[in-house]
Amino acid sequence: MATPVVLVAGLHGTARTATVERLLATHPGSLAIHHDLSEVADGLVRRTVRDVTGVLDTVDVRLAHGCVTCTVREDLIPRLIQLAPASPLLIVDLWDSVEPRSVAEAVDCDEAHETLRLTAVLTALDPAALPDDITRGERLREVGKPAASGDQRYLAEVLARQLEYPTALVLHGGDDEDRDLSRAVLSHLAPITPIHAVGTLPSVTGAAVCTGELAERVDPATAQLPCDAETDEIVTTVWRSRRPLHPARLFEAVDDLVTESVRSRGRFWLATRPNQLLAWDAVAGIVSAEDAGPWLAALPEAAWDLVSPARRLTAALDWDNQHGDRVQHLVFTGPDLDTARFHALLDSCLLTPEEEEAGPDAWSRYDDPFAPILNIKETA
Repeated sequence: MATPVVLVAGLHGTARTATVERLLATHPGSLAIHHDLSEVADGLVRRTVRDVTGVLDTVDVRLAHGCVTCTVREDLIPRLIQLAPASPLLIVDLWDSVEPRSVAEAVDCDEAHETLRLTAVLTALDPAALPDDITRGERLREVGKPAASGDQRYLAEVLARQLEYPTALVLHGGDDEDRDLSRAVLSHLAPITPIHAVGTLPSVTGAAVCTGELAERVDPATAQLPCDAETDEIVTTVWRSRRPLHPARLFEAVDDLVTESVRSRGRFWLATRPNQLLAWDAVAGIVSAEDAGPWLAALPEAAWDLVSPARRLTAALDWDNQHGDRVQHLVFTGPDLDTARFHALLDSCLLTPEEEEAGPDAWSRYDDPFAPILNIKETA
């Protein structure tokens, strides 16, 4: 039977290490593998293998192209396959700023299925640091945590992806007040993900995790977005509409929307781009808008069989006779959000009834300030 593999991600090294050590202690014979990427810009990665007694092996690995992808492809997967026969559990202790999705999907590949079985993706978090880190606007290179040469990602951006993708979250550190606040924050940002303490970790040796389902939880077209909620001063508000957005008016409102909220995401459509499902993703004042492919309503019906059941179900739930599955569905979380003001601001960005009645030919002539930035992605 394939050897179970658990990924442990997290920007907070002390919490991640405590989680890995707990897994080693509670699963006799298990091994943990870690790639130190602190010198990856120079093409050097230090790989360490350890068990509950300590470090068993340390090797410096030279890579032709220093990045997470080539580290996983050229060293991690081959090493896991090599270690699998001698271990009942393999633990991948990810470097601070590695996002778990790409590694999970690499482990869950056809070539490794007979040897490796991905059973859990955990993100370890320090409650004393989490509430502040999710609001920090520094780039990873500014805090010494890049995962590749030229890594331009932001710390809060990476943290958001680390806590929204995994099968479970693990808290370690801080005091009772820190833990209470962190649980409140997580109940808004990742409401369906179980939260554990290091001493009560979930099972990591059971059935394989479906990375396709994990991806569907966060991909813009199928994302399981948070609902309206209020916990003390933390507010999450959901804004939905069928009508198209005016690109210039929305662009003018972006600064207010992202500076007054900590985290926001969702899917939306612009009058100038009626066939494009656009993804909204913002954290700590940093916002991106990207083309996430076509709406199903823009495709011939024969093409629907080529998309996942989850995508078809999401479209069916959003379906409208006039606009199909085109919908504005944005979720904002932040301290003391003025929900009424947010909704009024977003409503003001929609086409007026008169503009909507003018139709797509008139819409296509609108100024579109999003044009230069759509399809541009940060280097990861």
